Amino acid sequence: MAIAGPAAAALASLKPGQVAFLQSLEKAELHAHLNGSIPIAVIQQLGKEYLDSPLSPHGDAVYATIGQLIHGSELETIDDFFSVFPIIYHLTSTPESLARATRGVLNAFLDGDHPQCNYLELRTGPRETEYMSRELYMRTVLNEAEKYEERVGVILSLDRKTGQKTWQECLDIALKLKGEGRRLVGVDLCGEPSMGDVADFQTFFYEAKKAGLGVTLHIAEIVSGTPEETLKLLSFQPDRLGHATFLNKEAMDIVIKNNICVEICLTSNLLCKTVTALESHHIRQYLKENHLIAICTDDILPFRTSLLAEYALLLAQPPLGLGLTEDEVKEIGEMSLRARFKIGSS
Repeated sequence: MAIAGPAAAALASLKPGQVAFLQSLEKAELHAHLNGSIPIAVIQQLGKEYLDSPLSPHGDAVYATIGQLIHGSELETIDDFFSVFPIIYHLTSTPESLARATRGVLNAFLDGDHPQCNYLELRTGPRETEYMSRELYMRTVLNEAEKYEERVGVILSLDRKTGQKTWQECLDIALKLKGEGRRLVGVDLCGEPSMGDVADFQTFFYEAKKAGLGVTLHIAEIVSGTPEETLKLLSFQPDRLGHATFLNKEAMDIVIKNNICVEICLTSNLLCKTVTALESHHIRQYLKENHLIAICTDDILPFRTSLLAEYALLLAQPPLGLGLTEDEVKEIGEMSLRARFKIGSS
C-alpha cells in the first residue's frame, strides 16, 4: 500500500542508514484495527469475487461501489477511504473472507524482508452476520493469528454503541476464549466517543481484568469529551490508553503516577485534526516525563501509513518530524515491547 501525507514526507527525508535503523528496530504494534488495516489489494480481490458471484445482487449500492473501487476509482482523501468501510464489512461477512482479510493484515505487518514489527496486537470487534456468530468471528480471527504463535495477540473491541445485551455476549465470548487458552490477550473500548454511558462498561472491564485479560481504552479522543467521563474510565484501572489526546491535569497526573502506557497514533491524530501539528502533539509531554508510550498506526488503510513511517515521524528533523535521536527512538521501541499484553497476566 502506498504511503502518503506527513508520514511519507518524514520517511522520504531520512537517509538510507536511518531507514535501515528503523527497519532493524525491535518494536511492537499495539493499536491496529483489523478492518482499517486490510491491504487494498485484498479488498479489491474480495470485491472482484463478489462481482463475479451469481448470488451477488447486481445493481445494488454495494455492487456499484465495489465496481468503482476496482475499476479506477481513486481514493485520495480520508473521507474517500472511510466511505469504503461499509463495503469492507460486507466483503468480510463470511468466515472464509474474514480469514483472508486477517491473513492480509498479518502479512502486511509481519512478513517480508523487513517486517513492520516484531510483535502485533490486532484488535477487532466481533460482528454477527448472516453467515457467522460473534463467537465464530473471533475464532476465525484467532485461527489466523495463532499461526504466528507468540508474534501475535488478539484484542476484542467493545463498541460503545452496541448495547448491554451485546456487551454481555462479548464478555462471555472473551472469557470463554481466554479459558480455552486462545491468544486473546486483551479487551478494548472503542467506537463513537459520544455514545454510551461509560459507567455501564465497568462490569465488563472488571470481569475481563479479573480473568487475566489486558485492558486498553480509547479515551479523551475528542475535545468535547468530559473530564468526568475520562476519570470514570481511568477508575477501571486500564493497562493502556488509546490516543489520550485531551487529558486535563488531574487525569494526566493519574496516568503518569500509575505509569499507564499511552498508544500514540501520530498520523491518525494529524489527519483527523485532533492535533494540529507535530509541534503541539501531546506526545511531547509524555516524552518530557519519560512516560511509557507505544507508537502505533491505528488504521493503515485510510491513513496511508505504516509502522515504519510512524517511526520516521519520530526520527525526521522538524518540521517533518520530532527530531529525536536514534537512542531515543530505540527506547520508544523497547517501551512498546514492554507494554504488550501477555498471556496469563493482567
